[in-house]
Amino acid sequence: MKKLVVIDVGGTSIKYALWNQQTQELTNKSKVDTPRTLKNFYLKLEDIVAEFDGEELDGVSIAIPGAVNQRTGVIGGISALPYLHNFLIKSEIEKRLNLKVKMENDANSAALAEMKSGAGKNFHNVIFFVIGTGVGGSVVLDRKIVHGTHLLGGEFGMTASHHNKRLSHVATLVHMAELYNEQYKKNLTGRQVLERAHKGDEGALRLVNLMYHNLASAIYNAQFSIDPEVIIIGGGVSANPIFINDLNFAIRDLTNRIGQVPMVPQVIAAKYHNDANLIGAAYNFYD
Repeated sequence: MKKLVVIDVGGTSIKYALWNQQTQELTNKSKVDTPRTLKNFYLKLEDIVAEFDGEELDGVSIAIPGAVNQRTGVIGGISALPYLHNFLIKSEIEKRLNLKVKMENDANSAALAEMKSGAGKNFHNVIFFVIGTGVGGSVVLDRKIVHGTHLLGGEFGMTASHHNKRLSHVATLVHMAELYNEQYKKNLTGRQVLERAHKGDEGALRLVNLMYHNLASAIYNAQFSIDPEVIIIGGGVSANPIFINDLNFAIRDLTNRIGQVPMVPQVIAAKYHNDANLIGAAYNFYD
């Protein structure tokens, strides 16, 4: 029986599960806090795989941030986890786990899942914005992921935004909540700040609107740079209909203010939400 440990490394948490290739489903889903050091990262991976002792495993597949070179096993670029970058990390993980390991960028993994059996299965040209701690992205043309010359294709989180900050720092609920908590001495989650905005909290409304504007601007620019059929929003926020509705409103508002725009970008939610990276990691391993 073909089984695989799939792991999704995020800036805040590591999600993991067991993938059954025959039934095409995830089981034993769980998550842990993301370690702050490389040593503890390795130990955490070992602990995760040890949970599946007794299973006949084909290997481990990891969705991970950064510019993943699947040929060399090096992660270039930058991410919220600097210790992952610019050395032969895949071979080191294989040595420690004593299993075959494959890696792909987390947003590209989400795109693989959504294009094969999710929200993108009926489209050919798609842009993905995957929103978590930061903003990931993927560009799919003719149903193929565009990795780019430097493996930075779709890294929308790196693009310049409000006050010359990277989009990842100004277009997520996580960072918006951090800013709100800093200004108003609170300890709220992004979802809670979003709820306050809908109840009329002026401070929350100002920061939430700024977040939506930054993301809407990036989506607008991506639409008229690449011209996809649809833009799919992934990550945990994609399961929140309030977020998707508000984002679409912000995009329509932006296009109205710009004027003489031939179309409004079509934005839809991903199907697999927080599971997309795990499912895409499995597809990457076997396909």
